[in-house]
Amino acid sequence: MTADRIVTSDDSRLRAVAAYGLSPDVMQGDLEPLNRLASTLFGVPTSMVSVVAEHQTFFASRVGISVCEVDRRISFCHSTITQDEPLVILDASKDPNFHDNPLVTGPAHVRFYAGAPLIGPSGAAIGSFCLLDTSPREAFTSADVANLKLVATLALDKLEMRRLARAEQASDNRFRQMAGTSPAGIICADHEGIIRFWNQGAEAMLGFSAVEAEGQPIDFIVPHRFRGGHAGGLRHVGAGGTPKLVGQSVELSALCKDGSELPIELALSMWRDEGTASFGAIIRDLSGRRANEERLDRLAHRDHLTDLPNRLVLRQRLDAIVRAQHEAVLLVLDLDGFKQVNDTLGHSAGDRLLQDVAKRLVSVTGPLDMVARLGGDEFAIILLEGEADRRGDFVAERLIQALSVPFTVDGLAFNLSASVGVAFYPSHARQADDLLSAADLALYSAKNEGRQCYRLYSPGLRQAALQQHALAGELRRAYENGEFRLFYQPQVDGAGRLMGAEALLRWEHPDRGLQSPAAFLPFLEKSSLAVEVGQWVLQAACAQAAIWRQDAPSFRMGINLFGLQLHTGDLAAEVRTVLKQTGLPATALELEVTENIILQQNDLALQMLRTLHADGVSIAFDDFGTGYASLSLLKRYPLSRLKIDQSFVRNIGQSREDAAIVRSIVHMARAFGLGVIAEGVETLEQQERLLAKGCDELQGYLLGRPMPATSFASRFGLVDRPVGEIAA
Repeated sequence: MTADRIVTSDDSRLRAVAAYGLSPDVMQGDLEPLNRLASTLFGVPTSMVSVVAEHQTFFASRVGISVCEVDRRISFCHSTITQDEPLVILDASKDPNFHDNPLVTGPAHVRFYAGAPLIGPSGAAIGSFCLLDTSPREAFTSADVANLKLVATLALDKLEMRRLARAEQASDNRFRQMAGTSPAGIICADHEGIIRFWNQGAEAMLGFSAVEAEGQPIDFIVPHRFRGGHAGGLRHVGAGGTPKLVGQSVELSALCKDGSELPIELALSMWRDEGTASFGAIIRDLSGRRANEERLDRLAHRDHLTDLPNRLVLRQRLDAIVRAQHEAVLLVLDLDGFKQVNDTLGHSAGDRLLQDVAKRLVSVTGPLDMVARLGGDEFAIILLEGEADRRGDFVAERLIQALSVPFTVDGLAFNLSASVGVAFYPSHARQADDLLSAADLALYSAKNEGRQCYRLYSPGLRQAALQQHALAGELRRAYENGEFRLFYQPQVDGAGRLMGAEALLRWEHPDRGLQSPAAFLPFLEKSSLAVEVGQWVLQAACAQAAIWRQDAPSFRMGINLFGLQLHTGDLAAEVRTVLKQTGLPATALELEVTENIILQQNDLALQMLRTLHADGVSIAFDDFGTGYASLSLLKRYPLSRLKIDQSFVRNIGQSREDAAIVRSIVHMARAFGLGVIAEGVETLEQQERLLAKGCDELQGYLLGRPMPATSFASRFGLVDRPVGEIAA
C-alpha cells in the first residue's frame, strides 16, 4: 500500500527541479546503461528517467521510446510524484484513473506502467524512474517493487552528482556553505594541487580529518601505484592549459587512512578567481552502488535458484557462436518424474532437487561449456570444444547416466530420469532461434519415444511438427464445424444379450472422409481441445443412452476419458450436470480410464473418481495389464470392472501365456469384487474360451463393429434417434 505525498507548493517543487538543470536527453549518456539494465531486468521494452516540469513531463534519459516529452496532465509520472512508494498499474485499460488516458487509448497504447518517485534531499519529487509496456502484466511482485526502488536510487545518485556539481560551479562561497553539510565528500584544491578544503563527508568516507588533509597535495588520497600524473595535470591547468576531466564524472580508487582502497566516483570542476585556477572535487562512495549493480546484473543474467546462466545469457552465447561461425552443440534437457517430488514434498523440496540437478550437470560438462536453466525443470548445455558430433552423443549419455542416480531429498530417495534433445551448429541450423527450435524438437522426440534417452535432430522432426501444427488447426475447425461423430460398439453378455455400448469418437473430414482414430486421437488427447471434445462426447453419448434405455432399460453407456478431463476443471460436477440434463441414471454410465492416464494424475483426480463412483457411476480400467502399476492401482482407485486388452485376447487359443494372463485377470477381478469384459473378440473360439474362463461380457468385431447410432439402433431394435451424430 502506498502513502500519498503531501505537496504544499508546486512552485517550491519546480525550484528544486530547476537546481538540477535538466532538459530532454541531457543525461542520456549517464543514465542510458541503467535504463537498458532495467529493460532487461523487468522484461519491458521502455525504461525512462522522467522529469515533471511545469507544463510537460520530459525524459532526461530513455530507451525504447521515440518521443522526449509529453503533456504533464496526461503523464503517469504526474501521479507518481504525489506518493512515496512506486505506482504500479498492471493494465491501464482497466484502471479507473487511466482507462481513458490518451496514452492508453491513443497510438502509444500503454497498458503496463511502473514508476518509482525520484525524491531529492529537499523532499521534493523531481520525477520518476518508470517502465512502460504495451502488454498488460498479471503481477508485479514485491521483489519487483524492491528492485525498481533500487534502480531508482541509482538513478537519483546520478542526478544528485549533477546537482552538486552545478551548485559547486555557481560560486565558491555557495559551494563551501553547501559542502560543509553535504553527505558527499567534497574537496577543494588550489592551482598547485594543494588541498585547501576538506568537508565532513570526505572525512567520514576516507578517514582523514580536515586537519590531516588540508595542506597536503591532492596525490595524498591517490593509491601509490597511480601517483605522479594527478598533481602534474592540475599544475598544467593552473598554468592555463585545457582541463581534461572538468565537468565529467570518473570512477577510480581512493586511498583511505587505514590503507584500504575505496571505489569512488569523482566529479571535477574548476573556476578562476582573479586569474588563478581553483579546483573542486565531489566524491561519492561507490562500494554500495557497485554491490547493488552487481546484484541487479545477477538478477538479469543468472537463475535465482541454481545460480546458472539464464535463458537470456544462453541466447547471447548462441548469438556469439553464430557471429563467430564456431562449431557447437546445443543440448536441451528435461527431467522425467520431477512432478512427483513437488506433489509429494512440496515446491521447496523441488527447488532443492533442482539445485542438486544443476550441480550434477555442471560436473559432467567441461570448463568451456555452458550449463543454463531455461525454466522449470528444463536445462540447456552448449558444448564448444572437441569434435561436435561425437562429443554431443557422449555428453548426452553422461547427462542421462548422472541424473539416473537416485536423489535424496528430506531423507527420501527419488529416482529421476532425463530426456535430451541434441542439435549441431551449423549443420542443423544457422541461426540461434532455429538451433533452439531444432534441439526442442529433438527433445520432444526423445520424450515421445520412451524418455530417459537422447535423440538427434533431423529435418523430419520439423516436418512432423509442422504437420502436427496443421492438424491442430484442422481439429479446432472440425470441432467448431461439427465434423466429429460418435460410433457405438456393442457389449454383450455370455448369452448374447445387449448390455451396453462403448462410445467411440470418429472424424468425418469434409474432403478426406471418415478418418481412422489413429490419424487424430493420439494428438487430440494431448491438446487443450481434448477437454472441449470430451465434454461434447459426454453430453452426446449420455443423451443417446437415455433414448435407447426406453427400449433397453438396463442399457449402459461406456465413455473414454481424456487425461486432461481429470487434470482440469471439476469432472464430477460436469458429469452430474450432464446426467441431470439428459435424465440418464448414474448407474447407466461407465467412464473408462487407462492406466497411463491414471499414472499422470494427482489426488484431486482420485477424489473426483471416488465421488462419481459413490454416485453410482461405473469406473472401468481400460487396456488392463499393459501398464506398470496395475496391482497397486487396483487397491487405490474406485473401480467397477476391468477391460482385458485385446493383445491378450488375440492369441488366447495359441498362447498358454496369454491364456494364463486372462485367467489371472479374471481371478483377480473376482477377488476385488470387480466385473470383467474382454475387448477385441473376433472369433467363436476366442468367445468360448473367454466365457469358459469367467468373463462377464464381450466386445469385438465378432459381436459388432463400431457403427453410427442409426445402424446400432436398427440392429438391436432400439429407438432410432441418433443424438451422437449431431454437430458439435
